[in-house]
Amino acid sequence: MIVYVVWGSTYLAIRVVVETMPPMAAAGARFGLAALLLAAILRVSRGRGALRVTARQLAGAAPVGVLLLTGGNGLVMLAESGPPGVAVPSGVAALLIATVPLLVVVYRLAVRDRPRPTTVAGVLVGLGGLVVLIAPTGGAAAAPLTGSLVVVAAATAWSAGSFIAGRISMPTDAFVTTVYQMAAGAAALVAFGVLRGELRGVDLTQVSARSWWALTYLLVAGSLIAFTAYVWLLQHAPISLVATYAYVNPVVAVALGALLAAEPVTPRILLGGLVIVVGVALVVTTERPRASPRPRTRRR
Repeated sequence: MIVYVVWGSTYLAIRVVVETMPPMAAAGARFGLAALLLAAILRVSRGRGALRVTARQLAGAAPVGVLLLTGGNGLVMLAESGPPGVAVPSGVAALLIATVPLLVVVYRLAVRDRPRPTTVAGVLVGLGGLVVLIAPTGGAAAAPLTGSLVVVAAATAWSAGSFIAGRISMPTDAFVTTVYQMAAGAAALVAFGVLRGELRGVDLTQVSARSWWALTYLLVAGSLIAFTAYVWLLQHAPISLVATYAYVNPVVAVALGALLAAEPVTPRILLGGLVIVVGVALVVTTERPRASPRPRTRRR
């Protein structure tokens, strides 16, 4: 339930953060601070060896963290930044990210895993919904094309991280895994922010109070609570079951965007979103009976 509802609300919080904060640097601060806080909690509650991992486990957690947080979250923040007409609405961003379970199936095909025909049909249906949302044919698209493609890239990175997490060596404890994933993701986010010139001339006095509150919400609810819950689920549940959050997140995000930020909810957005959710539902309900075995080594 935490992943279902809290993550749906983070899309609007991201929009508020990037109103007055540089996107990649803000995301780096969010995950960097969350990693430090969680590490401190584990150190105090469990003792000196709480964060001890092998080099192999660290080498597994770090790239997954970069894919999930730098690629997945950072690119969403980048896509939602900018003036109206350039930035992707938070609700549309959530709908595009809902394609993650579909993209996981594509990765399975790439490694010669053979999904059921119904699963492949679900992927095709869901990707059709994506086209409805971003294709400019027949009038204006539901969101700026460039920004929408950035969100699709974010979904691709997130699905890649989720896919490989259970297939490589990682820390066995979900909280420890979260610390190292967030630390790696934060470092990469800050590096990208520096390369984009986001830190030049930054004046923190110009950051609005609502952006600070939104960043705090993302840090506590989105990172410490929801992301840790997601990592735990990846370690203890089949990915097809974990992916069901994609049903609820878009509904929460679109509703909050419309109610609190006056984001338009057009027939095209509703149609594209519905088609995506139907495709995801087809994939998840088909795959659940043959849930994959739990990962052996680290687990994700």
